[in-house]
Amino acid sequence: MNGQPRAERPVRARLTHRAIIAVQNRRVFPYLVGVTALTAVATGLIAHLVDRKDFPTFGVGVWWAVVTLGTVGYGDVVPHTPWGRFLGSVVIVCGVTFISFLIAIVTSLFIDTNRADEASEREARHAETIELLRALDARLEALEEHIGPRNT
Repeated sequence: MNGQPRAERPVRARLTHRAIIAVQNRRVFPYLVGVTALTAVATGLIAHLVDRKDFPTFGVGVWWAVVTLGTVGYGDVVPHTPWGRFLGSVVIVCGVTFISFLIAIVTSLFIDTNRADEASEREARHAETIELLRALDARLEALEEHIGPRNT
């Protein structure tokens, strides 16, 4: 990539390259899970640091982040400060994005599986048709031999 040795490439360029390869190979799910887990932990820590009243422990912050990322929103932990609400907005957008990608990936897998099944069925029908045509051809040759040479 850009002629630079791997160690010299910026981290962002390497991550972007790996993300592109993951998308091309349809292996995005592990990255989404990882990013979501990291987002939950980082957001939980940030929430605990900026709003100790609403998020008295790191665990409460992570719980709130997981519930918000999953778009469940139980309401047992709610940010009240402007920074907490801003953080909540970011977490909501990330959660909706994650779920959208997850739905797209699962749907794509179902479509790919369906297409593969249909292709297998087509190939089986094609093989059956070829076999039937060969059998008919053999029977036709046998009939022609039985009838004898044609007089035209």
